Amino acid sequence: MNPKTTVTLVVLAAGLFTFIFFFERHLGRRTLPPDAFRAMPELNVDAVTSVQVRPAGQLEICVERTNGTWLITKPIVYPAQAELVEALLRALERLDTRHQITLQELKTRDAPEREFGFDPPRSVIIINQHRERIQVHIGRLAPLKDRLFVRVVGKPEVFTAEASMLSLIPQTAADWRDTALIQLGKLSFDRVLVLNNGSRVFELAWNTNTGAWRLVWPIEARADSRKIDDLLAKLGRTRVTQFVTDDPGADLETFGLLRPGLELVFGRGTNTVAHLQFGSSPGGDAALLYARRAGQPNVLVVPAEPIHPWRTRFEEFRDRSLVRIPAGTVDAVEVIGAENFAVRRLTENQWQVVGTNSFAADTLLLQQMFGALEALEVAEFVKYVVTEHDLPSYGLNPPARQYILRSGKVGATGTSTNGIVAHLMFGNVQGDKVYAKRADEDSVYAVQLSQYVRLPSAGWQLRDRRIWQFTENDVVRLIVREKGKLTELRRTGTNQWTFAPGSQGILNPFAVEETVHRLGMLTAVMWLGYGNEARASYKFTDQSDTITVETRNGTRFTLELGGFSPRALPCGAVLLDGQPWVFELYPHLYDYINSYLKFGHPAQ
Repeated sequence: MNPKTTVTLVVLAAGLFTFIFFFERHLGRRTLPPDAFRAMPELNVDAVTSVQVRPAGQLEICVERTNGTWLITKPIVYPAQAELVEALLRALERLDTRHQITLQELKTRDAPEREFGFDPPRSVIIINQHRERIQVHIGRLAPLKDRLFVRVVGKPEVFTAEASMLSLIPQTAADWRDTALIQLGKLSFDRVLVLNNGSRVFELAWNTNTGAWRLVWPIEARADSRKIDDLLAKLGRTRVTQFVTDDPGADLETFGLLRPGLELVFGRGTNTVAHLQFGSSPGGDAALLYARRAGQPNVLVVPAEPIHPWRTRFEEFRDRSLVRIPAGTVDAVEVIGAENFAVRRLTENQWQVVGTNSFAADTLLLQQMFGALEALEVAEFVKYVVTEHDLPSYGLNPPARQYILRSGKVGATGTSTNGIVAHLMFGNVQGDKVYAKRADEDSVYAVQLSQYVRLPSAGWQLRDRRIWQFTENDVVRLIVREKGKLTELRRTGTNQWTFAPGSQGILNPFAVEETVHRLGMLTAVMWLGYGNEARASYKFTDQSDTITVETRNGTRFTLELGGFSPRALPCGAVLLDGQPWVFELYPHLYDYINSYLKFGHPAQ
């Protein structure tokens, strides 16, 4: 054969295969044929109210649709899987007259009813939609096993459907039973009651105003909404692994369901909308549990893993976050303690610290403060209900420190009379914990001391860490004081530096230029304090090394170099608002200064 002819035939065969695979097999399954070719144009899946399936030699299966939900009504009463019921209806809706054996062809057959498997049919399907009733008989598979013979009662033809339709026709009610333990998404509930051996353990209620869960019994308290939502989602995804019995007279004691070890009651207001009961483990298998819906005869087996978290004390459902701060709700923070100060929002991204001194706040430090507040986690529920008389024993009357988060317009003092988002109080330190309380709650908590110390205790800790800003092109000279000796450099052009008369040393003009460039963006790693006392604490003296930069307009910027911080970072000091401010210096800048601006005593 000619090679070119062979290639052409292969390409055509591949194209034909692609057409059959994608269009005939796949797309054809999903789309309806035109009305002119529909075998049952009267069938409207969305209008179907009930379906009866009579498999040969099996009990009749009936399902009914009410309010968009399918329910098996025979031979048992149980929720049905809607997608399975409707998959069969959609397959029948796609029955196509272009795949049929006509009446003329049937007349040529000796016994067409027996030949095509309708005497008796494999299954009978009766579809009711409003006042219409459609009856379909399912026959046998065609000899090549890829088509299924189907007859619609009242129509003379025999149609053929894809053989895959056979897998959509249930043989028993179990084929269509909903395997979900509970359809929580379809329930309207706002309360969850947890019972253990018939006794109330705790109760949760949904607060529509806050959009969060609360404990309402045995105490009133905030609940961990994220945990509860997660557990409810897992419960909603739980699938039945075995349908054990539907006998109303079954001995519930056998399954540990006569006195259930755990019950979950879902309610709306005072009405119960669902009631789950859980018993013993089948065959001692701890990974499984017997379960049932109260008032229904069905006994099921379900996985134990999504159920076990509900078998716990109510404390495990309390919200361990001391505070949650919705984004954009806080416009001011008041801190009352050893040093009183406030932080107020000026614009979307600008804040100001108001206290002994007023200055711009560092946006990143504020984000860290809010993050530290939200990270405060209850390490211990110390006492559920306290009175004013109890508070002094925890150091909470008066508190050692308070944080008041406010929303709304803020006045000139940094305070606001508008809504309080949260009011936190902290008291005595006890070991590695600190007593804490919310003003709107009666409980006393303990939080980790390591979390508490991350909160700012003074306004200066939140000052904007960008100290000054200039460019190397603004600079005219540089004066370095090292061990009391002064060295002066002058800038004569880009990357051009020279010693002033009386100064000398080894000069790297490119490195000096880079060092001055970095000095022009001087930023603190963290503030360590301000005032002469702070300056002395970090080994600054009148003889400390200094770097002074003078710009064209005569402004001078002076950086002092001192000792090292507790974190082993070099310390710097600058004069701001007429006072020395001490801070941690970035190590890379410190190294540049030691390497390129020390002329009398080069760094080793």
